[in-house]
Amino acid sequence: MTGLLEAPRASGAPGPPDPGGPPPRPPLGTRLRTPALYTAALSVAFGIAATLIAVVGKSPWDAAVAMYEGSLGSGASLGESVDQAAPLLLVAVGSVVAAKAGIFNIGQEGQVLIGAAVGAGVGLFVPGPGWLVLPMILLCAAAGGALWAGIAAVLYYWRGVDVVISTLLFVFVAAQVVSFAVNRDYLLRETALPGQTTTSQSDMLRESVWLPRFGEFPGFNVGAGILLAVVLAIAVYLALGHSRWGFRIRLLGLNSKAAHRAGVGAVVVGGGALLTSGAFAGLAGGAMLTGSGYRVQDGFAGNVGFDGLLVALVAKDHPLRAIPVALFFGALRAGGGFLAATGVPRYIVAVVTALLVLAVVFPTAFAALRRRRAVRTAEA
Repeated sequence: MTGLLEAPRASGAPGPPDPGGPPPRPPLGTRLRTPALYTAALSVAFGIAATLIAVVGKSPWDAAVAMYEGSLGSGASLGESVDQAAPLLLVAVGSVVAAKAGIFNIGQEGQVLIGAAVGAGVGLFVPGPGWLVLPMILLCAAAGGALWAGIAAVLYYWRGVDVVISTLLFVFVAAQVVSFAVNRDYLLRETALPGQTTTSQSDMLRESVWLPRFGEFPGFNVGAGILLAVVLAIAVYLALGHSRWGFRIRLLGLNSKAAHRAGVGAVVVGGGALLTSGAFAGLAGGAMLTGSGYRVQDGFAGNVGFDGLLVALVAKDHPLRAIPVALFFGALRAGGGFLAATGVPRYIVAVVTALLVLAVVFPTAFAALRRRRAVRTAEA
């Protein structure tokens, strides 16, 4: 009977899609839209950057060559880019955990600082062999970052203070706390030698507690921090997608009411996600301390926390996707440092780096705005 009611179809004409088959591919224009947006955004960013560099009397071409040489032009430059990417990846992975739980932690900069300061205290005042003290530095740095984020978690679940506001404000508190510590002889200020004056920084860690490095200097030489970051990124990806803990975090982030009805405690799971995010940021501070800086001083974080958050946003809160994005941002940071060494004013270097970051972020933000507009149009 059904066959009698169906309209005849010409031979070779396409029939209805098979419900069990693969989903239809989006139109070609939709598939090309994102690459086109990236190309356009980067072209505009490079154009504005070239104009600014020319205005201050420098050659845009020489600046572009300097950026390339500082990030990809040699084995040493590649190693520096990878080293710069390691703490960014750690911060990004922690940001992903919080975001999956529906919590937007933007205080990683302060958590990096506190983690580094706690790690420096352990490395300077705890005796013992390097193979024992180094893991203690990293673990205590992670604990410091977690406890600093835990203050925001307590304020949120106890008094309802917005996490975005509290974590951001605690960045400035952390900067003052670390500045106080490195300016007090009884805390972290470096030891004064006879006839010398001290500065606002800690003593340098002994070499036995530095993270190991692989390769030969000045060739391709990278620290173990990137291996730690990649392993943890893979572990978090597997845990979020294939564990009970990950399921609870994702459920809380997708629908807090359904999570509550399913027995998922927002305080335990959500607060734990925020503490985990802070722990990863603190671990990034410990990795920076033992991998390259070797001492804490004012401005130690160097925007690693904020850049790591951008890595997570560009990667769309995907731990594995954050790995190549972190490498890209690491190359930007390495190239920017080399560009400053060529005589381009540092504020121009900061603007150029920000333009490139905005160019990378723009397509994702534009796509999100289009989706929101489409939803509002459909609801209307």
